[in-house]
Amino acid sequence: MSASRRITAAERVMTMLERQPVWQQARAVLFFASLADELDLWPLLEKSLTVKEVVALPRFDAPTGRYVAARVRDLQRDLCPGKFGVREPDKSTPRIPLNRLDLVLVPGVAFDVRGWRLGRGKSFYDRLLTDFRGTKCGVAFDEQIVDAIPVEPHDIQLDCILTPTRWIET
Repeated sequence: MSASRRITAAERVMTMLERQPVWQQARAVLFFASLADELDLWPLLEKSLTVKEVVALPRFDAPTGRYVAARVRDLQRDLCPGKFGVREPDKSTPRIPLNRLDLVLVPGVAFDVRGWRLGRGKSFYDRLLTDFRGTKCGVAFDEQIVDAIPVEPHDIQLDCILTPTRWIET
């Protein structure tokens, strides 16, 4: 996929997300720092710092081997390269309990319309989302939507999936 097509797709996703009631009602949102093959929502994260009560990103917690939600307020000051080379909040940023979040934006390799996702094989997001009770929204390119994802007992089902052309309620 060309760089211009990736940018256009991300712009469409951000515009569509901002129109959704779940976004408009959310006061606290957990974003993700995209990898090269994922939709880049960074411009919306930057904008959200001024309009949302809480903006957070996942941070790897080495002692537990899990990701936690950590609040960010200043993208220049609060971020550092994480365990896997992904931007994440540094240790000085406060951890946010999952029950304080309204919406979690979830990346993946593939998704199906029933709300199942295929991650990168380590179950980090499934463990992060285990106790989350707000809206779990997958974010994907249209090409990442497949007929069916194989499901395992530890997998967490998403509430909705957003692509550049579709809002899918699961």
